[in-house]
Amino acid sequence: MRKIFPKSKNKGFTLVETLVALSIFSVSILGLLVALSQGLADTGYAKKKVAAAYLAQEGIEYIRNMRDTFMIYSNDPQTGWEDFKTHIAACAGGSGCYFNASGLDYAEPEQPINQILLDACPSEPDTCPELLYDFVTGLYDSGLVGGQPTGLVRQIKMEEITPDEVQITSTVFWSQASGNYSIVFSDNLLNWIE
Repeated sequence: MRKIFPKSKNKGFTLVETLVALSIFSVSILGLLVALSQGLADTGYAKKKVAAAYLAQEGIEYIRNMRDTFMIYSNDPQTGWEDFKTHIAACAGGSGCYFNASGLDYAEPEQPINQILLDACPSEPDTCPELLYDFVTGLYDSGLVGGQPTGLVRQIKMEEITPDEVQITSTVFWSQASGNYSIVFSDNLLNWIE
């Protein structure tokens, strides 16, 4: 007897095979998306950490420059040292201080670094003003008009070690989705003219 319809071999995918293939593809894509999002988070953290390290060091450098300027341009070096300690007195104590250097004119011959006013931070360091960023000048400061928020807060602290030595600590705080972070730089400044 002859068959009217010849037996054909099934050459396509079954529904189960298709669902298994789609599941494997979906899991692999999900894994790639997780790795990509973690990479983006790590890049954001690294960017903030590098900026925070530079800003913490900059805080130390501003204070060191103040010390040098007070001492060099004073008629009496000991008076210059005492004037410097008086100028940074707002940084003593638990809450520390912050400064606004955005309005300085460095071409002015009257030692503009000594015109930076240091204001005491409120009770908690994260209530100090946030540093803003100016895309045109590349400056970070708390008093920039039209600056973009950075999420970075700088706090400067001063502790008198001896009458001729102070310890300056510059801390930059920031928060991200992964937590709260800070970076701390510290240096001891001496009355180097005696």
